[in-house]
Amino acid sequence: MRPGTDVSENDLRHLLNEWNPIGVADEVQDEYDCMLVPLLQRLRSGADQAGIGRFLRHELEDHFGLTPLPSKPEAMATRVMSWWTATGKTGSTASA
Repeated sequence: MRPGTDVSENDLRHLLNEWNPIGVADEVQDEYDCMLVPLLQRLRSGADQAGIGRFLRHELEDHFGLTPLPSKPEAMATRVMSWWTATGKTGSTASA
């Protein structure tokens, strides 16, 4: 965990590490940090589940070079949206 990281980033990092689409989260805790700020920006600007799913699919294909199907980005989008809704920050305009 980076110093000065807020609770939202820490919680989202935990979700991404549980998802672990490339299978390295046990060794590299910050492997998916490249998705934290873009995801939080999308969530804070009101992105819907389909938009989050498209972002995750794009990251898997273009950034990580993976076939998205085994990692189920749409299912992960559902988890992210459920977490975001539970935080009560839906529709927040705070910056990432």
